[in-house]
Formats: sequence, structure tokens, C-alpha cells
Amino acid sequence: MSLTSPSSSKSPDRSNQAGRRHRGILLALTGAVLWGGSGVAGQYILQDCAFATEWLVGVRMLISGALLLLIDLAVYRQDIFAVFREGRDRLETIAFAIFGMLGVQYTYFAAIKFSNAATGTILQYLMPVVIVVWTALRTRRMPPFGELACVALAVLGTFLLVTHGSLTSLAISPPALFWGLLCAFAAAFYTVQPKRLICKYRPTLIVGWGMLVGGLLFLPISKPWAFTGIWNTAAALDFAYIILFGTVIAFVCYLGSLQYIQPAETSILGSAEPLSSILLSIALLHIIFTPADLLGAISILAAVILLTRK
Repeated sequence: MSLTSPSSSKSPDRSNQAGRRHRGILLALTGAVLWGGSGVAGQYILQDCAFATEWLVGVRMLISGALLLLIDLAVYRQDIFAVFREGRDRLETIAFAIFGMLGVQYTYFAAIKFSNAATGTILQYLMPVVIVVWTALRTRRMPPFGELACVALAVLGTFLLVTHGSLTSLAISPPALFWGLLCAFAAAFYTVQPKRLICKYRPTLIVGWGMLVGGLLFLPISKPWAFTGIWNTAAALDFAYIILFGTVIAFVCYLGSLQYIQPAETSILGSAEPLSSILLSIALLHIIFTPADLLGAISILAAVILLTRK
């Protein structure tokens, strides 16, 4: 006969649930912060070490894709070539690799090269706004008022970020704005397009093949064998960080959090990426943000969090 009262018998379950939730939150935040750090590391080797954007993106995708596929094989022990067995799966995987994964990676680092890590990351986070507008155009229906308000908030934030609040001049270069906005569109495709594949297979498998196939198709442009730039200890450490921590471990942590918390919560916690990018840029790269910049960043993040919650 148990001496445990009914109320106390439930406490271990509640404690276990709380522990799982805390673990999920920690994993999601870790992944987001590591992603934010990869942008800062990328800014250093692109601007200070003169790495070519094409070389960095191509090599990062090749190595990271191969590592993610090895992790997927070790964890699931299933056929990693299954995505190429059927014609539709094969075409969607290639489309995701080119327009989703390669599109996001290249436009993101191009925006950083012409501005800074924080600005590039924040502009990328306009992605939910692009999805809302695209959905409205596709369905020919106006979004609900709440979504329209979030879009307006994000537009206001973008205006403040790229102009410092001035109506007559840009605070960032036109190439930075171009690549940053293009990154938001690529990120929207990256988020929506592989949904069927991820449900049918596994996130690590689809992301791994997206990176590897995108990197292979990008070889004629990235030319990993033709490195240009300054290769020193700092550059080597930053490059290793981008591959291992800013890509592989970040994806593993972020996807692993889905075992413990809801996807919407994971997405909201992912907003820590631009926040960490801002803080790391200030601390490590001594980037100066005006009050208008910070207000713009807060507006965009608020819009993203509200849209994600909805």
C-alpha cells in the first residue's frame, strides 16, 4: 500500500513536464543565439578578412550539409537517399536547395557584407510579413486587422532601421537593403515550401540535403578550390564556429526543442536570433545603433512575435 497522497503523486509528473519544457526552451534559445553569433562571425571574415561571399556560402553549405546527413543517419538509421526515390520529392528537394537554402544563405551573408550582422538578421526576420502578404494575394482575401497591424508595424520598423527616421536619405547602402529584403523573400520560401517533405521525412534529412545539394550546384560559382582573403587564427576560429556552432549545432538544438515544446513557442523563441546578433555586434564589433535603429528593430521583432503567436 502506497503512503503517497493523491496530490503528492502528481508532483513528479508536473516536475517532469516542467523539466521537459525548460529543456525545450533552453534548446530553442541556444539554437537562436548560435545563429545570431554566426552572423557576427560572418561579418568579421567577410569585411575584415575579405572572404568572398560565394566561397563562404558554398563551403559552409557543403560541410554543414554533409555533417547534418551523417547525424541524421546515425540517429535514425534510415535510408538518407529516400527523398530522391520519387519524382515529386526529388524536384521539391532540388527546388528547396536552390531557392530556399541557397537563396537564404547567399542573400543573408550578402546583406551582412554590405551592412552588418544585426541589420542583415533583422531584415531577414521580415519573412512572416512576406508570408502574410503572399497568402493574401494567393487567396485574394484581405488579412485580418491584427495581421495588417503587424505588417504596418514591421514596415515602420524597416523604415526606421534603413533611414534612421529620415525621409531624405538611407542609413544603409542600397545593396544592403536589396539583399536584406531579398533574404526575407527567400526565407519565406524556405519556411513554406518544404513543409510536405518535412512532414513525410525528417527536418534533419531535408535541411541536410538542401544544404548539400545547394552547395554542389553552387560549385561553379563558389569555387572552394580558389580561396581569396586573409586566413589567420581568428578567421579560422570564426569559420569553424559558423560551420559547427552557427549551423550544425544550432539546427540540432532548434529542431531538438520541438520534442519538448510547441512549434509556435519554438518560433517565438527563435526571435532571440536578431536580439543576440544586435548585442554581439555591439559588444564584439563595436557597432553603434541609434535610437531609431533600436526602435525599428523592436518594431520588427514585435510584429514577428505577434504574427508567430497567431
